[in-house]
Amino acid sequence: MMKRLSVLFFLGFFLIGCKAKKKAAYAKRTKTSKVIKTQTAGNDKGIYTLPEDTGKFIRFEIASVNEYIDTFSEVAQLEMKAYGIPASITLAQGLLESGFGKGKLAMKTNNHFGIKCHKGWKGDYDFHDDDEKGECFRKYNHPIYSYRDHSLFLTNRSRYAFLFDFKSDDYKRWAKGLRQAGYATDKRYPQKLISLIEKYELYKYDGVGTKANNKRDAIVATYQNNTKIHTVQKGDTLYSISRKYFVSVNELKRMNKIQGSTISIGQELVLKPRNTNK
Repeated sequence: MMKRLSVLFFLGFFLIGCKAKKKAAYAKRTKTSKVIKTQTAGNDKGIYTLPEDTGKFIRFEIASVNEYIDTFSEVAQLEMKAYGIPASITLAQGLLESGFGKGKLAMKTNNHFGIKCHKGWKGDYDFHDDDEKGECFRKYNHPIYSYRDHSLFLTNRSRYAFLFDFKSDDYKRWAKGLRQAGYATDKRYPQKLISLIEKYELYKYDGVGTKANNKRDAIVATYQNNTKIHTVQKGDTLYSISRKYFVSVNELKRMNKIQGSTISIGQELVLKPRNTNK
């Protein structure tokens, strides 16, 4: 249900070969309950550094399309500043590939961009039926790592190099170029991306302002710290708090056993993401 994000690359060689060989190769990598730290290292070009991967899988739930956009728009902008991929394209791909954050693959792997286990992948993984049955997909402990991997995926594969000759606000050419480069087999992939961008006005995020820089500390604090307490201030809402600490409203309510949407000034809210080891 959810899958993908930047400057010089894509679709190299899949871990295919012969179907039998492929299945035999993955058969050696027996799934266990141990969660492998996701391979997310990469040059962030000094823009911002991702929080250290704790090795714990965070089940990230999104309630609506608007919540998805509000949650990840600033991350998409930060990736745009670092790698040059239009934030509108990143968000549209994330929405489409992840099934608006509700897709089965996205829910069990935090993979928002449908990136498969291509050659060289050493991180965690899971299997999912896509073009073929039981294909291997990359698995991340938090969606932010999926966004960074999307940036690295596009910038490190020569097949996508020509995309970076397009202007960063030319989302239509980017959408068509992704299909041309082989990112998706769906012939209507460009039209679907363009439709999402225009319906939800995602193009407005291609103008990167200073606001995006403020998101990094919230992401790092929420993910790295085991427990964080927020004392409700005047004007706070569940929505504003969820955005500040990079958690969904549903997750915030679940962590604090809140049934409705009412919170009180002075109330202490626990901000400890639910960790799910697999």
